[in-house]
Amino acid sequence: MIPANFTYHKASSLKDAIALAESLGEEAKYMSGGHSLLPMMKLRFATPEHIIDISKIQGLSFIKEEGDLLKIGAMTTQTEMEYSDLLRSKYPIFGDAIKLTADPSVRNVGTLGGNIAHGDAANDQPALMLAMRATVIAEGVDGQKSIPIDEFFHGFYMTALEPTDILVEIHIPKASKHSGGAYHKVERKVGDYATAGVAVYVELDDDGVCREIGIALTNVSAVPMRVDRAEELLRGKKITDDLIGQAGVFASEDCEPTSDLRGSEAYKRSLVDTITKRMLNKALERARQ
Repeated sequence: MIPANFTYHKASSLKDAIALAESLGEEAKYMSGGHSLLPMMKLRFATPEHIIDISKIQGLSFIKEEGDLLKIGAMTTQTEMEYSDLLRSKYPIFGDAIKLTADPSVRNVGTLGGNIAHGDAANDQPALMLAMRATVIAEGVDGQKSIPIDEFFHGFYMTALEPTDILVEIHIPKASKHSGGAYHKVERKVGDYATAGVAVYVELDDDGVCREIGIALTNVSAVPMRVDRAEELLRGKKITDDLIGQAGVFASEDCEPTSDLRGSEAYKRSLVDTITKRMLNKALERARQ
C-alpha cells in the first residue's frame, strides 16, 4: 500500500529538529531509519501529516565505554553494532539479537534509537535494554532528560517520550568481570516478528553467586516486559538447574501472549519457558568464561 500524503522535512541538527517538531505539533513524527514507521504508514496504521527526517544529524552514532557505562548513540545502526569489536568481545548479547533482526538491507539503516523509541513490543532491542537495565537519554524543548528503561514503555506504541523529544543516547552499566547475556527469538521465517523472544543478562560475584539478573520478553505482552518474579528467584543465589527450570515456569506464567497467526497462547507460553531456560544457561556460560 501507499502511505497517505505527508510533508517531508530534513533536520540538520537536534535544535533544528526539535524546533520543527514544536512548530508542527502532534501531527509531526521523527524518522531515522524508517523501518518501524514506514510499514505502519503504508498500512495506514499511522498517518502523520509531517515527517521530520533526523537521519543526517551528526554526533549521534557511536559505541564507547566511558566511566562505568557503555554508551551507544541513538543513530547507531544495527550493522554498526553488529561489527563493533567492543560489543562483540564484551556484549555478545547484541550480536545474538542483531543476527535475528530482519536482513542486512534493513540493518544497514535501522537504528538502535528508532527500534526502542517506536515502543513496539515485537522489536528485539527493547528486551535487551530491560535485561541490561539501560537508561534512555532524550532531548526536547525542556532540555535533556534521563529515563530509566523500566519507566520508558507505557503501552502499545506508547513511551515516555514527549512529542518533541528525540532519543539521543543509551546508557548501559558497563560489563563486569563475571557478566554475560544472551538473546533468542523464535520466528516463523527470517525477518518476521518474534513469536516469542527472551533476553537474559546476568552478573556473578567471584563465588559464582548471582549478584544481578535481568530477564525480559519480546512480543508476548502489550509492552516489552521484565519477568520480575524469575529475577527475584535467582538474585542472590547460586543458579542451579532446578532454579533455572523454575525461572522458565515463572516466565511462561507471567507473560501475556494472545493467540494469533503465529501460534496459540499455550504454544507461546511453552516457547517462553523453553527459551528462558536456554538463554539463562547461555548467559551463565558466558559469565563464567
